[in-house]
Amino acid sequence: MKSFASDNYSGVHPEIIDALRAANEGHAGSYGADSYTAGATKKFKTLFGDDAEVFFVYNGTGANVLGLTALTNSYNSIICAEGAHINVDESTAPEKFLGCKLLTIATADGKITAEQVRNRIQRIGDQHHPQARVVAISQASEYGTVYTRDEIVAISKVARANNLALHMDGSRIANAAVTLGTDFRAFTRDAGVDVLSFGGTKNGLMFGEAVIIFNSALASDMMYVRKQGMQLHSKMRFISAQFEALLSNDLWKRNASHTNGMAKVLGESLRSIPGITITQKIDANGVFAIFPRHIIEPLQKEYPFYVWNENLNEVRLMCSWDSTEDEVRAFVARVRALVGTRQ
Repeated sequence: MKSFASDNYSGVHPEIIDALRAANEGHAGSYGADSYTAGATKKFKTLFGDDAEVFFVYNGTGANVLGLTALTNSYNSIICAEGAHINVDESTAPEKFLGCKLLTIATADGKITAEQVRNRIQRIGDQHHPQARVVAISQASEYGTVYTRDEIVAISKVARANNLALHMDGSRIANAAVTLGTDFRAFTRDAGVDVLSFGGTKNGLMFGEAVIIFNSALASDMMYVRKQGMQLHSKMRFISAQFEALLSNDLWKRNASHTNGMAKVLGESLRSIPGITITQKIDANGVFAIFPRHIIEPLQKEYPFYVWNENLNEVRLMCSWDSTEDEVRAFVARVRALVGTRQ
């Protein structure tokens, strides 16, 4: 059964499997003292600068929490979109491990604006109020929309003017880079991002993410924080080898270009069906649509997917690196058939 529920449902890309097999030969140093970690770190430094600090971790929640740890104290607050992953889909991990308050902003498309951030910064210096310290954005957003470089720069300027840092959750950063048609650095470090969670799992890896810190002063204690946060992998070569492969031969770009393309085919095909409304711009690999209520349950029995907003019957459909056009067309045909049963 093929799924449109999540790009986490897909398997591991064959080139990543090959990298894991190669890393599995013989012995190697533990906890990052191996040639694979050195190689992957070098590739990240090529992308982001020689002074970028790279920390490999198991998963996205760990990457976000550890990255935010580098920027906050427990009396701080973090400004983010209401639907941000750190607010909606990471349980209470941010609050438990950071001790910070999340200050959310309602958005129609998953993206927050510089003006909204400016209005959310309040009561600085008031000991009775959590002190805003970080603006956190997701690229791509949880609604599949992508921030332009100018939008990120504008948010960064507001943050800087108020002594705040900027964190980016880049679980789907490869998809965003393909949409923007630029290199990673242009819309991260060079746009004012201080700490980046660089995603791998949703782009073909078996497991593994990376925390990239662009200010070395913020990274001074990260090795201890990673250990305390239970994100230090003893056999780290199996994370690093995957990233080394992902960042070689444009594998990241090939995967993301394909998933973005499949989402566009899916969205445009669904748009032609009476009774279906596409609710968001299709920037990355997600399609958000309002379906007639009567088709959702029978369709989910054949193709797993999530209902994003139950009140609106809005669903989320995610394409993966291994999604095919035939699978997309078959899904659309089934939607069309189910819609037709009530017409």
